[in-house]
Amino acid sequence: MVISFDQLSLTHGALASADPQTDHVVFIESVSMLTSRSWHAQRLYFLLSAAEHFRQELVQRGFTVTYIASDTFASGVDQFIRANPGVALRATTPSSRAQKELLLKLGVELLPNDLFLTPHDDFVEWASGYKSLTMEYFYRWQRKRLDLLMDGNQPEGGQWNFDADNRLPPPKNRKGQAPHMWPQPLHFEFDDIDLASIDRLNEFTAWGDMPNGTWATTRQGALKQLDHFVTNALADFGPYEDAMPTDTWTVNHSLISPYLNIGLLHPSEVVAAAIERYEQGGVPIQSIEGFIRQVIGWREYINGVYWLFENDYREQNQLNAQRSLLPLFEDSESTQMNCMRTVISDVELRAWTHHIPRLMLLANLALLTGVNPQEFLDWMRRSFIDAADWVMVPNVIGMGVHADGGRMMTKPYAAGGAYISRMSNFCGGCVYDPKKRTGDDACPFTTLYWDFLDRNRQEFSGNHRMGQQLRGLDRLSELEEIRSRAKDVIQGLERGEI
Repeated sequence: MVISFDQLSLTHGALASADPQTDHVVFIESVSMLTSRSWHAQRLYFLLSAAEHFRQELVQRGFTVTYIASDTFASGVDQFIRANPGVALRATTPSSRAQKELLLKLGVELLPNDLFLTPHDDFVEWASGYKSLTMEYFYRWQRKRLDLLMDGNQPEGGQWNFDADNRLPPPKNRKGQAPHMWPQPLHFEFDDIDLASIDRLNEFTAWGDMPNGTWATTRQGALKQLDHFVTNALADFGPYEDAMPTDTWTVNHSLISPYLNIGLLHPSEVVAAAIERYEQGGVPIQSIEGFIRQVIGWREYINGVYWLFENDYREQNQLNAQRSLLPLFEDSESTQMNCMRTVISDVELRAWTHHIPRLMLLANLALLTGVNPQEFLDWMRRSFIDAADWVMVPNVIGMGVHADGGRMMTKPYAAGGAYISRMSNFCGGCVYDPKKRTGDDACPFTTLYWDFLDRNRQEFSGNHRMGQQLRGLDRLSELEEIRSRAKDVIQGLERGEI
């Protein structure tokens, strides 16, 4: 059976029913895949080291394992078939369209992918009952279907969603009071396999900082990270899940998405661990609900949308955004914007930042400046340690840059400096003022937000959810000055001067 680098599970997928005495396991390392982009060094390291750890575990359990490095995945499969004539190959259905089509073309038998909680047919059946694929409705359906945080037919705590309680900005450290203490992240020591994988990075054209102990590469390390989260961070996850402080890069986030996305953790055990901790007491309902919503709601919804929409969904560009990727995405030092410099630096250092900087800073700037969606999608795919194809295509095309014209999200997630100022403490140390729309020290986000609405006024005129924003645009008296400042801002961003 063929095992992909994102299916490293002994309890789910093809290996769940495998017999070490009879089943031959094949890993294919595709050179073309590893060299197709300038991947982040830590993403390459994570995939290579995790796969090698898993391969050695299979050998220790008695499996016969063949590891083939080949120019392409297809040539690797062909090499194995020629060396083992008559062997029928099986695999778990891949998590990417391209890989699935390739395996089918190669004649590999595909087994159901149970690394998610929602079978594809179930999602299709749910989606068929709605004109708009509202995630909140899917989440409620999931809560009932999986019987999680339910009191009979009603949600535990009396409401489905505690978002109103989960939008706190970073706490202010007041004089005379002890500063807020954020959970401290784990550090993982390298073993020999990790060190060998780091040495291999010289074979590739990678970007970003080298591995630094942020990420585990084993099942044991993934379980340790999960336990660390539910023990130390879950209680305050809800209130601060949208906050962007400058004195922590983890906030109260779990840091488990990379492990979920390659099979080292399964969503069912993540949910079980969180619920068990909640039932012990000390975790408020808004925190457990907010976290469970991320796992059984948003994550499963995104995977469902990825497979529901057609293959060319990734090519959508309804706003006709054609600008090339801005220099700051490749180099954090090429911007004076404190928020962007900090977040890009975090990505460079760890290949990760949490979902609000991804949406409201990285994607928001790409949206407001009209960066080509496919260029931005490519950057996100190669920059984040958890950036599976199924993750990034809907999140970028549908949510991040509104390139699908509203098929997934009914309005664009566009925001000016006011939001960033409210939900972070970036602005206090920045040369730009989030309250100003014009002038040399006006926040680029504030200027570009109004210019974005102005440029796309006709596109959004029929969207009832954009009515308030467009009425605000109509009340502006300095629209010509905003347009002029926006041109200067974009030119400055293109030159790496703003």
